[in-house]
Amino acid sequence: MYYIVVNIVNTILQLLGSLGFLLYGMKLMSDGIQKSAGEKLQRALGFMTGNRFAAMLTGLVITMIIQSSGATTVMVVTFVNAGLISLTQSIGVIFGANIGTTVTAWIVALFGFNFNIASFAVPIVGFGYLLTAIKKLHKENLGEAVMGFGILFLGLSMLSKTITLKNSSSLLFLTQFQNSGILAITIGVLTGIVITALIHSSSALTAIILTMAYNKLLTWDFACAMVLGSNIGSTIDSILASIGTSVNAKRTCLVHVLFNVSGVALALIFFHPFLALVDWIVPGPVESNITFHIAMLHTLFNITTSLLFIPFVKQIAALTEKIIKPGTNETPQEYHLEFTGIKENATAGIIRAEKEITDMTDVVTGMFDRIQMGFSNRSQTFIDEHIGPLSQAEDYADEMHVQLSRYIIQCEHLPVNEKQLNNLSIMLQVVDELELMTDDCLNIGLLLERSIEKKMKFPQEDMDRLIPYVELARQFLQFIRININKHLDMDKLAMANEIEGQIDLFRKNLKKTARKRLESGADVKSELLYIDMVRQIEKIGDRAFSISGLLSQTI
Repeated sequence: MYYIVVNIVNTILQLLGSLGFLLYGMKLMSDGIQKSAGEKLQRALGFMTGNRFAAMLTGLVITMIIQSSGATTVMVVTFVNAGLISLTQSIGVIFGANIGTTVTAWIVALFGFNFNIASFAVPIVGFGYLLTAIKKLHKENLGEAVMGFGILFLGLSMLSKTITLKNSSSLLFLTQFQNSGILAITIGVLTGIVITALIHSSSALTAIILTMAYNKLLTWDFACAMVLGSNIGSTIDSILASIGTSVNAKRTCLVHVLFNVSGVALALIFFHPFLALVDWIVPGPVESNITFHIAMLHTLFNITTSLLFIPFVKQIAALTEKIIKPGTNETPQEYHLEFTGIKENATAGIIRAEKEITDMTDVVTGMFDRIQMGFSNRSQTFIDEHIGPLSQAEDYADEMHVQLSRYIIQCEHLPVNEKQLNNLSIMLQVVDELELMTDDCLNIGLLLERSIEKKMKFPQEDMDRLIPYVELARQFLQFIRININKHLDMDKLAMANEIEGQIDLFRKNLKKTARKRLESGADVKSELLYIDMVRQIEKIGDRAFSISGLLSQTI
């Protein structure tokens, strides 16, 4: 009895340790690839066209490279939530991600069992470590990915050695349901769902299934059922990522769940014909090369379901819109930005922050457009139509400033490289300047309101001189709006410097004219308010020039 208990505990610990190596290796490899090449791949999502096949290909390629359909779907939910891609575009990406994730099964089937993988896994880990340790090479991210690849196969080797103890009493429970017909298939699917949801990796579970099947612990039918179940369990990441997001982000998550569940349901209806098709495609009996059969089933299932559903992208989007209705607060008056769905994906967080900064720039330009109307029509109508919205916009910008700054700081604590850390620091400063601009816009609006309520009189030529000055500030704001989140080269920085110089020259001339009127006996209160408005407009130009300088420092 004592021997049996010790054997069971030892086997469980060996399985947990092997699984830990496997999962950590996959995570390290995925993180390394994402840090070195993932940023460009993720940004490709933002430029995706409405072509459903291009979207599917994008999801396929990204998932094949970063080796994580969960990371891809989290990115998709995050980008839909930020408004970077549409619900329809996201559907194609999800289909492609499901196909891309099947590459892991082929890697394990091809390399995992044909030779002693541990013999080359250790040198690979060592080589990866050298790449990370030798800083002059600047290959730390690549080294991390290589180390992850080696650790993954170390874990697979350990797992295989543990599972070969198939006669151990501690592993008998794995086989007792396998010959129970429909019950066995049901248990297999449920097991696949639960384990995948717990370990957050359908690829890792597929590797485990391949290893167990290779060591004859799982039958062909039961292994296939577990693979199908893992497809449903893999939706856990998108479900978690959708918490606290917009209605379209929740719909994207629902698409992922409905697609995977519907595909599995169809496969279960035609379960045995489907397995027979796989057996016909892969040469040789199932028992002799079951790993290739499982890998082919995984690939064939995801390709078939994707091709089956891809013509109905618009209908799927419409169905999710009917199921998930917009909430009463879907377009809130208060700004709300949650740090959800990002996990350790720094690039996705940075792209989301960039989108929010673009929106904040739009708030500033919208406020400036309102005060520009006040200069051209200084009347009670301006107060009635624009002062209230200006105040609301400034309050909204204050919330953006607080929450977006907190969000950027949280992104800084994710695994980021030096370039990303530099850009995040600059983004924080840009957000500060944008918030100060909204204060300036509101102050100008309040000065205009005071001049109207006090019935202050200004010579028409003085107001006419303000119009090109205000227009120059507006052009500077538009320059910032167009170039926000971009690196400013020397030519564009010189352009910003020229606009700033013109604003300064205008300001000097306008203040000089106002002082002359004061000396000649003009109304003191009116002239001081006029000078105050000139100064506030100059502040906006100064802050725009400051942002230009910050953008020139981005990498």
